[in-house]
Amino acid sequence: MNRCDMNKKMLEIMDKVPAGTRLLLHSCCGPCSSRCLETLKEKFAVTVLYYNPNITDRAEYEKRKGEQIRLLRETGWADFLDCDYDPAAFFSAVKGLEEEKEGGARCYCCYELRLAETARVAAEKGFAFFCTTLSVSPHKNAQWINEIGERLEKEYGVQWLYSDFKKQNGYLRSVELAKEFHLYRQNYCGCVFSDWTKGQ
Repeated sequence: MNRCDMNKKMLEIMDKVPAGTRLLLHSCCGPCSSRCLETLKEKFAVTVLYYNPNITDRAEYEKRKGEQIRLLRETGWADFLDCDYDPAAFFSAVKGLEEEKEGGARCYCCYELRLAETARVAAEKGFAFFCTTLSVSPHKNAQWINEIGERLEKEYGVQWLYSDFKKQNGYLRSVELAKEFHLYRQNYCGCVFSDWTKGQ
């Protein structure tokens, strides 16, 4: 499924679901969530799940979480569901892949880790759909994200909302919204291995 098909499928699903359908949105940060929420809030009752064990620096983790909470408080666009700071889960998931290039197998495992937890929580708490903000970034592989989401839909019985939020200038819109709300915008995903290579 190509990127255009992903967004087409998302819009087709959104046209069919009743307004107020519950959706659990995994979010990596406030800036990325802004564009996604702007779209999703028109049809879904969204709860943001902040599950990011890849953000291994505690101060960075708390700063991004705080900005996410502030955005939701100021806009009222979604409820918030927190998770524990747990970098050990990330290090376990990517063990042996520490030296992989950015955008490779380590990132795939990271997507899978965060989406699996989102699907699990969505099933546990009775959400109809789950989704993630990750595809709004030009550095994230939306095809992989949607493949993982589709597989987890079958495993957990919660419908995956296909998307590539970077399309239709989605990433640029997230930058605009970040400026509007004075949100902190980080320059790396949060993974210590990405931090090591971001200047290369």
